[in-house]
Amino acid sequence: MGRAFVFPGQGAQTIGMGRALADAYPAARAVFDEVDDALGESLSALIWEGDIAELTLTQNAQPALMATSIAALRAMDAEGFGMDKADFVAGHSLGEYSALCAAGALSLADTARLLRIRGAAMQEAVPVGVGAMAAILGLDFEAVAAIAAEAAGDEVCQAANDNDPAQVVISGHKAAVERAMALAKERGAKRALPLPVSAPFHCALMAPAAHVMTEAFAAVVISKPVCPVVVNVRAEAVEEPDRFRDLLVAQVTGSVRWRESMLWMERAGVTEFWEIGAGKALSGMIKRIVPGAETRAIGVPADIAALQG
Repeated sequence: MGRAFVFPGQGAQTIGMGRALADAYPAARAVFDEVDDALGESLSALIWEGDIAELTLTQNAQPALMATSIAALRAMDAEGFGMDKADFVAGHSLGEYSALCAAGALSLADTARLLRIRGAAMQEAVPVGVGAMAAILGLDFEAVAAIAAEAAGDEVCQAANDNDPAQVVISGHKAAVERAMALAKERGAKRALPLPVSAPFHCALMAPAAHVMTEAFAAVVISKPVCPVVVNVRAEAVEEPDRFRDLLVAQVTGSVRWRESMLWMERAGVTEFWEIGAGKALSGMIKRIVPGAETRAIGVPADIAALQG
């Protein structure tokens, strides 16, 4: 029996996330304090008492979600459920940074600063209103990728997130995404839903942000992780520290191959997936990808107490 720790991406943020962990576990509170110090501001105050619209801004949501995940992990560790219990780690989009931090490849302070830079760069790469994203439900990745390519024309439209067997997210120029949504409905999609995002993530329009991240990583030390990291753009495990820079830069414009990543871990013997941090979205995806898998969502003290039962 194998176990993977998985870490959520953008969209899982809520006001108050991680507060109960910080109140119950000094190690969890220390995570938020260190992230605040690294960013030179009280991100924790925004997370616990702020406005959801401000928290949802990409440059805030990304480090906030990471901090909540690592706080949950540190609380787990205090109860004897640390990284020695994981055979693999993986994270959805920004969650990959959480996974690398959890596995000791990135320091917490560097991870917070990188995600602040990443979030700001992704937001600034495309003017608001130029790009869009949409979820296509009921068609597989290959069908959606073909539709996106057909709809693109002389614009950008790509399959950005391969989330599960019947949910693929597309990203690109707003008009091209709208054309792809119409085509998808014509070709049997159950639904085509525009997503409430401020930028078209994981497509070629993010190239300026990729350049920013190349520069940001130049000054960061990456260590060997304590367990393999199943990376988004390759859908396979990586352990060599010198590979992570290029893979994380490629992730900015590349597809999040989440479905393939979960299937890779299933083939590697993983039967349990523990979602660590805010929300339960990944657990739902995993149930649709690997129906026989056991999933747990661990984001509050009661979830950690349940591990001991």
